[in-house]
Amino acid sequence: MEGLAMLRQLIGQVQELLELYGGYPSTAVPANYFLQLQPPPPHHPRWCFLNLDDSSVEDSCYNLLVTAGKSENLKMLEPGKPPPKKKVRKERNRGRSDGTTCSTEVMEHEIWKEFPEDLFEAVIARLPIATFFRFRSVCKKWNSMLTSQSFSEQCAEVPQQQPWFYTITHENVNTGAMYDPDLRKWHHPTIPALPTKLIVLPVASAGGLVCFLDIGHRSFYVCNPLTRSFKELPARSVKVWSRVAVGMTLNGKSACEGYRILWVGCDGEYEVYDSIDNSWSPGSMPSNIKLPLALNFKSHTVSTGSTLYFMRSDPDGIVSYDMVSGVWKQFIIPAPPHLSDHTLAECGGRIMLVGLLTKNAATCVCIWELQKMTLLWKEVDRMPNVWCLEFYGKHVRMTCLGNKGLLMLSLRSRQMNRLITYDFSTREWVKVPGCVLPRGRKRQWIACGTAFHPCLTALA
Repeated sequence: MEGLAMLRQLIGQVQELLELYGGYPSTAVPANYFLQLQPPPPHHPRWCFLNLDDSSVEDSCYNLLVTAGKSENLKMLEPGKPPPKKKVRKERNRGRSDGTTCSTEVMEHEIWKEFPEDLFEAVIARLPIATFFRFRSVCKKWNSMLTSQSFSEQCAEVPQQQPWFYTITHENVNTGAMYDPDLRKWHHPTIPALPTKLIVLPVASAGGLVCFLDIGHRSFYVCNPLTRSFKELPARSVKVWSRVAVGMTLNGKSACEGYRILWVGCDGEYEVYDSIDNSWSPGSMPSNIKLPLALNFKSHTVSTGSTLYFMRSDPDGIVSYDMVSGVWKQFIIPAPPHLSDHTLAECGGRIMLVGLLTKNAATCVCIWELQKMTLLWKEVDRMPNVWCLEFYGKHVRMTCLGNKGLLMLSLRSRQMNRLITYDFSTREWVKVPGCVLPRGRKRQWIACGTAFHPCLTALA
């Protein structure tokens, strides 16, 4: 009881100081304004409501005294109510790190209802893709933005995000798996329009659309994996059942202005599809291109602007086609020695080469850049040695699943299966988490895939 009396006296002194210096209104403050003291329950004779031996209580008293020195905080207190509870350290650190306060701000309807519609769409267009899909489920109006012309224009002004990867799993080729490198998370979309009786593989992409080709090389499909916008392309006029290489470009800045798809075979046959005309246009290879092309089908086609680049062998080099001018070119470029499982890539208009260097029992993934003046490959980076040691003595095979600024590499052997991304701009190598199907436990082997830039407004 002596401790309680001392505490009452201390509070009374604080009250006198506040009244003297104007820190608190002149109205008398009851002695129990800050603390409500209660007698101990009869069945606990030794239990006290305020345990002065507890260090947490001392901290609480100190906080009360500090709060009393601020008149604006006192106005928030009500007589007869205890002060707010002390926050735990974790909550205090969270509020300090993000710069927020514990108070909850209420958005005034009369103010926010006048928020400009065009500015509203500009903000929404810059949301992360995963956030947008949660956002559009709020109401019909927000969901209808996908078909809005103004929202499409806003999305076109947003710089492209890092590409995503649309992949096919080894055990279920008709189930796609999309990888978001920003969140490092796998998504499992369903595209009901894709045929279920055929094996359909992603072969190219442009403007948020992915081009699929059935394993029999007969039918083409175009789809936006995010919105399920789907289209089956008309039958080709040239009947070529052998394997073909496929490339895809946009007519303008976005898929809204149309797109074109090119397929080419080793014997020189090719066709170009234009989404505006919805038709195929056959062409013939010029005489200056050496046939057969001996295309490297393990290498994805890369594009810079309206030009597509295909990797060929015998002789080693690149064949290019301009979708606008219709001009074919070939470049004889010797491959680096001891190279295997190599593929083309692109970053900011630069043509890159990715491949496995294997010498004796050592294997390493290397990156080269094409020098435009000399038409030679110059090594610019390679996988960290610590990771390469994991491949020592193993027969490793590499598949490139994406080649647009951010690579996804599948490295496989009998003893291991690794997925790795490589960012050309930052030169960072990152291991990708395993892909597990919903309600599944076993990690899936990725069979093939392609990179695509996610776009909410792209229509097939």
